[in-house]
Amino acid sequence: MLFPKRDDLDGIERLALSFILSLAVTPLLSLMLNFTPFGIRLVPVLVVLSVFTISVSLVAWVRRLKLPVEERLRVPFERILKFNLGQSSLDKGLSIILIASIIVSATVLVYVSMNPKTGERFTEFYLLGSNGLASDYPTDLKVGDEGEVIIGIVNHEYENLTYRLEITLNGFLIHEEQIYLIENEKVETQFTFQAIEKGENQKLEFLLYKNQQIEAYRTLHLWIRVNI
Repeated sequence: MLFPKRDDLDGIERLALSFILSLAVTPLLSLMLNFTPFGIRLVPVLVVLSVFTISVSLVAWVRRLKLPVEERLRVPFERILKFNLGQSSLDKGLSIILIASIIVSATVLVYVSMNPKTGERFTEFYLLGSNGLASDYPTDLKVGDEGEVIIGIVNHEYENLTYRLEITLNGFLIHEEQIYLIENEKVETQFTFQAIEKGENQKLEFLLYKNQQIEAYRTLHLWIRVNI
């Protein structure tokens, strides 16, 4: 696309430039994906790279058509088949090294893409006030008042999971639900409870269970003071 004329660059220079640009473009496109809801994952990266490759190929094809026939770049397949990559042994040796490097790099890239390294597995579990911030929790209420919190869960376990959320007040179960999250999915839900009886240090506890585990995987709590 950048050098459509036959005499712009020789074969070795074109091959080297293609290899270097590939190494430069792939991380940039992946970085752009990081700021989208798709994130840096195998399928989105492959889709973006495919779309980019097809797009620049179409642009290169259009630019080539605008050139006179005698100036258009043409891949000399007959020379490649005869292994006539250069006029000297040095050129041939450099060509072999470059091609071998590209093949090895491509193989490593495919392997890393198909076998991504698994990072730390964990689940984010947090509470926010009704304003969506980590403040202004409903810890001082009167009998009959309602308190509201936002419960957040983010799945970083590298697999789809079903969570069970239990909420207790002073040890009594007041709410229970199942939450299914795919990998890297986030959910924030509002929960409202009512202050029923007067008392200091009433414990509002949030217990998160992973799959069918018996013991709580994550726990959070608030100490509530209820006045008349």
